[in-house]
Amino acid sequence: MFETVAKYLSVFLLSMVKFFGGPLTGAALGLNFWQTFGLTVGGMMTSVTLFSIIGTAVSKYYARERIRKKKPIFNKKSRRIVKVWQKFGMGGIAFLTPVLLSPIIGTIIATVLGAKRGQILLHMLWSAVLWGTVFTFALLHLRHMDLPFIGK
Repeated sequence: MFETVAKYLSVFLLSMVKFFGGPLTGAALGLNFWQTFGLTVGGMMTSVTLFSIIGTAVSKYYARERIRKKKPIFNKKSRRIVKVWQKFGMGGIAFLTPVLLSPIIGTIIATVLGAKRGQILLHMLWSAVLWGTVFTFALLHLRHMDLPFIGK
């Protein structure tokens, strides 16, 4: 019983921090598609929900720290993010969050750029479902290969 809970918890918690970690861990631990998929999407959406609630406070803190340390507001990375936002909106940020960002960073970026909480949750949900399906399906079907990072 404890072993099963530990497996589920590890997939869930990893998905909260780095989305790709959920499907990878689920495949390595021998979980099936629906277990891995559900825990991965659930982990990301828990993180998105928490950070959409506290995102405004985090963004204000981040802005104060940048001013205090006299760092420029824009750098190469932040300019790219703003370009994605201007061109694709919240959908673009959500699409890139599981692949390039983390659920935490993606949610904070969306909050800083002024997206409403409902919009953030909706877009992050379809992104989590899309990428959760792709990653989980791919990794579970790679299990039959003798790869060192995926268990059998």
